[in-house]
Amino acid sequence: MAKKGSSVSFHDVTSDIKKGNFSRVYLLMGTEDYYIDKIVEALEATVVPEDEKDFNAATYYGADTDVRQVISRAQQFPLMSDRQLVILKEAQAMEKAKTKLELFASYVRHSNPSTVLVIVFKGDSLNATSQLVKAVQSEGGVVFKSDRLKDYQLNGPLADYCKEKKVSIDDKSLNLLCEYIGSPLSKLFGEVDKLVVAAGKDGVITPDLIEAVIGISKEYNSFELVKAISVKDYPRSMLIVDHFARNPKQNPGVVVVATLFNYFSKLFIAAIAKDKSDSGLMRELDLKSSYALTDYRNGIRNYKAGTIDSIIHSIRSVDVMSKGVDSYRDEYDLLKELIFKIFTFR
Repeated sequence: MAKKGSSVSFHDVTSDIKKGNFSRVYLLMGTEDYYIDKIVEALEATVVPEDEKDFNAATYYGADTDVRQVISRAQQFPLMSDRQLVILKEAQAMEKAKTKLELFASYVRHSNPSTVLVIVFKGDSLNATSQLVKAVQSEGGVVFKSDRLKDYQLNGPLADYCKEKKVSIDDKSLNLLCEYIGSPLSKLFGEVDKLVVAAGKDGVITPDLIEAVIGISKEYNSFELVKAISVKDYPRSMLIVDHFARNPKQNPGVVVVATLFNYFSKLFIAAIAKDKSDSGLMRELDLKSSYALTDYRNGIRNYKAGTIDSIIHSIRSVDVMSKGVDSYRDEYDLLKELIFKIFTFR
């Protein structure tokens, strides 16, 4: 059973729910809706049998209800059953929501053993000093905080989702999807669902399939630009940037610049690392697979640490100018100038 009384993982929470190990109170909050929605769905599917839901399951919405009304229902006992489910969805929609939610603290300390109460607060999180958070933790309830993931954190969850959908996906395809679709997870997984259908019996997601279904080019993308830069292929690099300029919606300059910054920042770490073995570099660069090591090894051969440092400064300058600070130049012109500097630094 998952440890209660503190923040727990999505896997721990859903695993307990599937086993029928329910807590009296679930406080679900944060900026990433996907995991919150999945936990609520799991509770709705398991806490109360389908034929009892008319009597022993109640759902309230923050914009249309009052905390005291929800507490009153939670204090009632189920009708001819061992358990009832009471859910407050969209609690953030209440006026002065954070203040009003504190009223639940008293109920939590004396909760009805026959009720599973679920409080859903999206878009933000209650502070650790919240009386409600403290009460849920002290009484052994579940506090689940779901934060929006950064793009570089998406590979693992996406790989797990593909495994759950019983499709295989290679590292290049993972990187393409995470880079160009990104968070929230509901959007990312929604695109993967399209690919799962398109993959059919083959059950394989490839760059070709991604290009055909979603429109992300397998040849002209940020990862191919990094690859070209890592081997000092100037014509190829400029060809890719030209493609970006002709397709700005699919290749926002700010995203490209961020990818280059991330690459050269890690390349600098790799260049000065004492342990340059595969395992050593993967550890230093926090890489989840060896797929990206080739680009870093090529970069180490072609760029000295001092040159990399100068390139990073230039990337930062372009990032600022592309956002309109002391410059009105087209972001792709700035990007082309940056590529030229990268290849001419000594």
